[in-house]
Amino acid sequence: MDVTPLDIPEVKLIHTRKFGDHRGFFSETWSRSAFEKAGIDTDFLQDNHSLSATPSTLRGLHFQIPPFAQAKLVRVSRGAVFDVAVDIRRGSPSFGRWVGAVLSAAEWN
Repeated sequence: MDVTPLDIPEVKLIHTRKFGDHRGFFSETWSRSAFEKAGIDTDFLQDNHSLSATPSTLRGLHFQIPPFAQAKLVRVSRGAVFDVAVDIRRGSPSFGRWVGAVLSAAEWN
């Protein structure tokens, strides 16, 4: 797993390794020990899967405040998305900053 830090310290771009042959492929997309080794200390409490059937679909920004805050791991299994994170935490050193990245099935990120 390769982890790239972005301009908001808690937001990371993750590339997992993909092992394939004539039968298909295998990839470990989440491992507590691998994430901890990469400095990502979180326990995911929920797993969601969505499909945007129409190209150029825009989905809303989501946020949670304590005690309902949770980490998110976003993956793309087909096509590509431009994913954006905005720091709206008052008092945060990166308050007001945003980061965006293209996540795609082809790049496996």
